[in-house]
Amino acid sequence: MGGRHVLRARALLEGALDGLAGEELVRTARTVVAELGAPGRLSALVAELAAGTGDPSGCARLSYRHVLGFDKLLLIDVGTRHMLRAHVWHPGAHRAAREDIHNHRSPLASYVVRGTLGMELYETAGDGPLAAARFRESLSEEVRDWLLEPAGRARLRLTQTAEYAAGSGYALPSYALHRAWCASPDAAVTLFLETGAGRRRYTDVFTGTDACAGGGVSGRRAQAIAKEPLEVPEYLAELRTLGELIDESGELACP
Repeated sequence: MGGRHVLRARALLEGALDGLAGEELVRTARTVVAELGAPGRLSALVAELAAGTGDPSGCARLSYRHVLGFDKLLLIDVGTRHMLRAHVWHPGAHRAAREDIHNHRSPLASYVVRGTLGMELYETAGDGPLAAARFRESLSEEVRDWLLEPAGRARLRLTQTAEYAAGSGYALPSYALHRAWCASPDAAVTLFLETGAGRRRYTDVFTGTDACAGGGVSGRRAQAIAKEPLEVPEYLAELRTLGELIDESGELACP
């Protein structure tokens, strides 16, 4: 069972997104994640979850320190259709380097709650200036490891560079190639929504000296990488820290 704010968030996700597909799903997801990311609403939702409301054990099992450089905390899981997460980026940490270029299993929308997020968009191109190794990333049956299988070489072209400050956001189809990083001197927090039925079985990951000069995990990409879920006490503690970061961002925004 969920509390009032958990139930409201779940109802919004189901009511606004169920049955949509394609560009309409991407556009609506961006509107929904911005609504859920409004400071007062998100603070209330996180406080309720940090108090143990909902399914903390289930959410903790799907929350972890992501290999791409941020803490990934599941907030709301609507079956296999919609997953609302908080991403917390810590500048200066080893994992805060720019992630590898990748796409996703389903359409996504992201809303910056605190700090600034940098992002680049790429496309594959036979004459692209960036050389990269291509991998197919999937999950083990136990959903505990990232499995990366070599899939040849590729050339990429940078198509867009942008920075998203608190209060802004973006949405992308599942096939869009991108990478993001914390572009602010203090922690960045984003509300991240993956949505839609029929998720792809794998994603594409591109890594290499040219394509990922900013960092990433290219040196570890030729093997399975363990995914270590958070324990429930650790998950609840991270939610409390998340709540503090959200509240601080509201104070910083006050004149």
